[in-house]
Amino acid sequence: MTQSYLEHSPRAELARAVRAVWIQRAGETPYVQRHLPTGGVELHFPIGGTPQFLGPLTGPNVEVIPAHTTVVGLRFHPGGAPPIPEVLDDLVDQRVSLEAVWGSTARRLSDVATVAPSPEAALACLQSELVEVLPTPGGADPLVQEAVRRLMPWHPVEVGTLAEHLAISSTQLRRRCLHRVGISPKALQRTLRFQGFLALAQAGTTTTHRRSADGLAALAFGVGYADHAHLSRECVRVTGLTPRELLGQRSDRCACGHDHAAS
Repeated sequence: MTQSYLEHSPRAELARAVRAVWIQRAGETPYVQRHLPTGGVELHFPIGGTPQFLGPLTGPNVEVIPAHTTVVGLRFHPGGAPPIPEVLDDLVDQRVSLEAVWGSTARRLSDVATVAPSPEAALACLQSELVEVLPTPGGADPLVQEAVRRLMPWHPVEVGTLAEHLAISSTQLRRRCLHRVGISPKALQRTLRFQGFLALAQAGTTTTHRRSADGLAALAFGVGYADHAHLSRECVRVTGLTPRELLGQRSDRCACGHDHAAS
């Protein structure tokens, strides 16, 4: 058996909070997984193991998945984190036991995943449980949701003027982002810009939806980097790898072998 990773879109009822769900299977040997910043948090459920909470990342988080291990996971949108009592910015770049931050709810979710007859069934059951425990759309912070939308690389806005657009002070915007996302508006914008680069690289297109003929330079320009060098510096900072190392030596398409269509 070889390593495999497959993402899916979440159930419709979870789509406002959850960006993607997935099942990852390690093969005959341990697999080194490099988790990258997405602006959101993740819940990891190793089948037969201890569920984990991966906080907002500002750099790579490298995990060694033991051989023959299957992990079921959920990735949340920025600002869509589950209602844990912990202060989110205290969990930046942290991987902790899910029970440590979500108590009895975590134990309930762990039980559901453990008794499911297959990873696919575990993922379905986890989503059904989360429909019951996640806040309703009205429980989210609409200002943070709007800030995230405006910070997307497809909707460029200067961070310095974002608070003015939202009719609040920059101090209040920063405080609310730290509370609901875990990182500052500037850090979130840098993360979303890099995620935009990965999205275009995976699709092999630029923001014009044409196949990239100029490789990294076109992809960098498409999401707002000043030039190839700017992209390279950010890539090393965010992932620990150069763009070509990250994309598997291809300059216009992600070659990691994962299906990222859902996210």
